[in-house]
Amino acid sequence: MDFALVHPDPDDANWLLPVPPSAALGQLLHPIEKEMQDRRLLTAQLADAFEPFMAISAQVSATTHSITVLEGLKRINDTLDVSAAQCQKEVLTIQPGGGRRENILEQALKRGQPLVDRGVAMRTLYQHTVRHSQGTLAYAERMAQGQVEIRTLEELVDRLMIFDRSVAYIPVNDDRHVALEIRQPALVAYLTQVFEQFWNHAVPLLEPVAYDPTPEGISGVQRSIAKLLIEGYVDEAIARRLGMNVRTCRAHIAKLAASLGSGSRAQLGYLIAKSNILDP
Repeated sequence: MDFALVHPDPDDANWLLPVPPSAALGQLLHPIEKEMQDRRLLTAQLADAFEPFMAISAQVSATTHSITVLEGLKRINDTLDVSAAQCQKEVLTIQPGGGRRENILEQALKRGQPLVDRGVAMRTLYQHTVRHSQGTLAYAERMAQGQVEIRTLEELVDRLMIFDRSVAYIPVNDDRHVALEIRQPALVAYLTQVFEQFWNHAVPLLEPVAYDPTPEGISGVQRSIAKLLIEGYVDEAIARRLGMNVRTCRAHIAKLAASLGSGSRAQLGYLIAKSNILDP
């Protein structure tokens, strides 16, 4: 009965009469096919109605609201190469940390030299520690042939690259194997303002860094380390913030302790406060 293969005998309700399977199947499929036709018609009508809105949305998303996650160093570098090749006017970069490894500098030179050759202006922010890196200084000298400016600061935010003020790249995590490509105008403009703020306070690479006067035997770098020490930063965090390796940071801490006559980390904090070396 459920499959319509039998139906009651109109002459005797106690009997069921068979129905040809083809007829039964057609009877069952007809309402289903009718519903499918109605659904297809509704689908086509909805697609037609939404088509103009989808076109506008796709255009806006592609040009102004795109934030793309880039995973893997190869994809990140390939994407940066494309943006560099398309760049016409200006590149802004923040490169925290100390001196670069040779392979990193070669990659930067390979990407940056065509920009210089095309007359694209480039401004780069490093940390003061690159002033002691011969490899980085040699790279800067080669890049200085064009419209290239390099300045340094003691502390910087994480890595940032901006091309033509229309697309920006920032890392997602510390190992920098994941990055964000940002094309949203408001966000790119904000990141550009961040760069400009740092740039205005930075020192040109070829000019000496003017540290505030410090007591005899204590350098400006050691004074910066002392400031971070009393704020509770551990050696690794201090090294990362000042763009140096941990061994160099600890060597500076040891010299600072010797200058102040400290025999322990706890005493060092006390002597830093007592010495007033951080007072204006």
